[in-house]
Amino acid sequence: MKIDPSSARRIIEVVGSSGQPPEWGLNLFTAGLEDYLGVLEEDYLRSFIKEGGASFKMVIGAFGGGKTHSLYCIRDLAWRYDYLVSYCPLSPEESPFYRLEKVYRSMVNNLMLPSGPEGLLHGIRRGIDPFLREQCRIILDSMKDADPSRSETERFEIRVEESLAGVENINFARGIGEALKALRHDRNEDYRNVLQWLNGNGYDRNIHRNYGILEPLQRGQAFSMIRSLTQWIRNLEYSGLVILFDEAEQVPSLTSKQRDLLLSNLREIIDQCGHANFPGVMIFYAVPNESLFEGKSAVYEALKQRIATVFDLYNPSGVKIYLENLKRDPVDLLKEIGMKLFEIYANAFPNSISRPLVQETARLLAEAALEERFGDIGYKRLFVQGAVRAFHLLRKEPAFRPSQEWASQFVREGK
Repeated sequence: MKIDPSSARRIIEVVGSSGQPPEWGLNLFTAGLEDYLGVLEEDYLRSFIKEGGASFKMVIGAFGGGKTHSLYCIRDLAWRYDYLVSYCPLSPEESPFYRLEKVYRSMVNNLMLPSGPEGLLHGIRRGIDPFLREQCRIILDSMKDADPSRSETERFEIRVEESLAGVENINFARGIGEALKALRHDRNEDYRNVLQWLNGNGYDRNIHRNYGILEPLQRGQAFSMIRSLTQWIRNLEYSGLVILFDEAEQVPSLTSKQRDLLLSNLREIIDQCGHANFPGVMIFYAVPNESLFEGKSAVYEALKQRIATVFDLYNPSGVKIYLENLKRDPVDLLKEIGMKLFEIYANAFPNSISRPLVQETARLLAEAALEERFGDIGYKRLFVQGAVRAFHLLRKEPAFRPSQEWASQFVREGK
């Protein structure tokens, strides 16, 4: 895949500064995930989920160990099969998993239509607002073939009602219907009022009752709202919805009540994947470790039974995906990532660094990063950050030659 210098520079800037994966271009330096992604594609996204199934997977890897990178790869794969994707970073303040109404809000605010490189490069629009506008446009286009004996307004409203058939939560269905009608007739204030509620940003009884919305979004309605969103998406003939929850709250930051609520919600969402009213959904929940699930109360035991199985090539039904269980030598894996990063770097910063020198530098940095694998920062993040710094050094100091001692110090300095 060819990449222009400007796009290459963006990738190098993100990877070199924070060690985080860029929103676009991570496939250019992905290595080691091929087997996992192949199983998810073949056994789930291509068929089972598209045909109305649902599944839950837990991605386990240290901070800086590739969780976000893996989720972005899954996002790109899901888009290829016409799924909507919601990538939801979980944080104790904005979207704690023990507050499901806030989780719903994060889901709708991060909803993304299927996209490609161009959309990601220029900034993809997120949220239910662009999704509603796109559906309004699609409905208006489809009306050309509708019953000409009816008025345009009648034809539009019939299409809207058809798209909401079987949606569980009546308030959600009314909200979507009223929002689409407001868009159709350019009633901007009405649209903003309904959108406020659909986004989970508050309820005003005096305002929202005018649209048939009779209650605020509370914890008790959160699952119903999430199910209704997925049902509506399926009615619109998308393949389904892929939800990517990233970085669970650290256990020390939670009270025992919050932890129990989080685990109970997680257990319930896993159970939802076994119900017929939750079709076309695949959920990934990424955690840095399994300490959150260590306990002896009933809520711990109930959840542990549901997440006991391990996902691999021979057991795709398994729940837990261990990112450290890749069947590759870690040093060889990092070296491959390093060489792929250098190809991107060379597009961003033309240079005359010899390939053997880059290979030797990548090997030394890989070995040094692996030595830090038990630290607080994942060794993969340390490696990619160190690799970009090293490429800059080699470009600016052509006479420099790396050594093992240099690599160890270089990686530690980046911590």
